[in-house]
Amino acid sequence: MSNEISLDAVDQEILFQLGRDGRLTNVELAKRVGLTPPPCLRRVKRLEETGVITGYRAAISPEVVGRGLEVLVDIEVSANNLQTIKALEDTLSSYEEVVELRRMFGQPDYFLRVAVTDQAAYEAFLIGKLTGLPGVLRVQSHLTIKKIKADT
Repeated sequence: MSNEISLDAVDQEILFQLGRDGRLTNVELAKRVGLTPPPCLRRVKRLEETGVITGYRAAISPEVVGRGLEVLVDIEVSANNLQTIKALEDTLSSYEEVVELRRMFGQPDYFLRVAVTDQAAYEAFLIGKLTGLPGVLRVQSHLTIKKIKADT
């Protein structure tokens, strides 16, 4: 996405409406943002082509698909060579339980969001996959009491 993209108030409203409901028809979206359908569609296409809109996806209930327990995990690494770091990132990325992986500035070195069925499944993941990975110094798990706000 180019840093030169200019978004006016209508573009912002299009993004807001699609962020709330990505399945809106062009006719309904145009109505909500105060345009007729042809210019609305042109704007959406421009937002897609310039990389502002990167995709559309369904919001899936974690409980229904057996991922009702979400654990936030901090990982500190002891490795300082690029080969070990790359191998660690590739390994962590390959785990289906890891739904988000971020390399951080400062401590911790990595932040993971792990989604599993229950505590037993998380324990199996922690012991069987995370513990003992080359370069991993410390793993700290955080269980959520209540999710107050989530990215949609």
